[in-house]
Amino acid sequence: MDGINTQHRSRSIWMVACLLLIAVLLIGGCSPRRGAANPPTPSADEGNGTGETGANQGEAFPSSSEAPDTPETPTDPTAELLAQLSTEEKIGQLVLVGMEGTKPDDVTRSLIEEYRVGGFIFYKDNIQDTQQALELFNGLKAANAKQPVPLFLSVDEEGGRVSRMPGELTKLPTARKIGNTGSEELAGQMGGILGRELAGFGLNLDFAPVLDVNSNPDNPVIGDRAFGTKPEIVSRMGIAVMKGIREQGVIPVVKHFPGHGDTSVDSHLGLPVVEHDLTRLRKLELVPFKQAIQEGADVVMIAHLLMPKLDPEHPASFSKAVIDNLLRQELGYEGTIISDDMTMGAIVEHYDIADAAVQFIQAGGNIVLVGHDYEKEKQVIQALRDAVNSGKISVETLDERVYNVLKLKEKYALTNDSAPGPDTEQLNRDISNTLKPYGL
Repeated sequence: MDGINTQHRSRSIWMVACLLLIAVLLIGGCSPRRGAANPPTPSADEGNGTGETGANQGEAFPSSSEAPDTPETPTDPTAELLAQLSTEEKIGQLVLVGMEGTKPDDVTRSLIEEYRVGGFIFYKDNIQDTQQALELFNGLKAANAKQPVPLFLSVDEEGGRVSRMPGELTKLPTARKIGNTGSEELAGQMGGILGRELAGFGLNLDFAPVLDVNSNPDNPVIGDRAFGTKPEIVSRMGIAVMKGIREQGVIPVVKHFPGHGDTSVDSHLGLPVVEHDLTRLRKLELVPFKQAIQEGADVVMIAHLLMPKLDPEHPASFSKAVIDNLLRQELGYEGTIISDDMTMGAIVEHYDIADAAVQFIQAGGNIVLVGHDYEKEKQVIQALRDAVNSGKISVETLDERVYNVLKLKEKYALTNDSAPGPDTEQLNRDISNTLKPYGL
């Protein structure tokens, strides 16, 4: 009997303990746990005494009724800027123009204020000396200060015979001489010097390096501007220069896609015809460009070449087969595409410049380069406006092309701030010290 009574007592104690535990759990469940996922909305007493909740006071965390289940999507400043631009401002970003003279005038101000151009290219006749050049570039930035997007300020600064720098700066050797050394280190140092020269003036875009393979000894336009006659040396040297320029905060532009090396006509004067098919191009001309793209090329310039095996009707500079099918799709290039100067003989002697500009944008290009002639610059901008207004260039296409340009300007942190000017004496010492070991 004692054993039975003992079992009854044990069972009773166990049941009482269970009931007490359940009661404790129920009581505890009425109050929020510290650190709960969904804290309650503070009462009026816990607010500012006016009945406003913490959320209305700008608290760090929203109330449970307002708390999102997933993190907020990060904002895209480029998309926000794009959304603020007018159609005219967007179209202006698709055009980079030249100017006459050595200082801003009413025409250049009109290009900025009325046509909202995205940038300027400067030639030798725009630049007299260091002080004048600096005043010109800073003057254009000041004229653009009220515009929502900073300007591209660009030059063809390759070294050798293609140079726009003032005479106070030591002339750099040709690409061929750099290539002949076989030194990627030297090529990278030359790229760095090019970048420093431009950055000192506040220039931010350099149409260099040349990635053409100089496979035709009779080529009248490339020649010693190329690093060599083999795609391997052009790739190694050109990419080193590209990286050197980029490390100075200046945007390098690789050119002239898909390869201007095997031509016998100067595209400044006429339209070169290149009969190579894709098999040949993939083995030679495209090799440096493909490798540059893999190394993060920001901008590719398209050449004025007629390539009948790819497109018998349109030059590469406004050919969908070259720009979209070959460069965008086959090579997977997602960066910015700029045309060679549309005022060159290859275009104006054979095509309507306005039509060519529109077709370039339709084919997948981003920036039309119009290097000379105010009337032609206005003609191109008006043609783009008409194409957008008529739907020939859709709003979606316009936004896509402009977004790409704005993203590039954002990446390199372009501003309208004045530049201090280059340290010419130090640059000249560095050029001399860099070249001396190579006998250049």
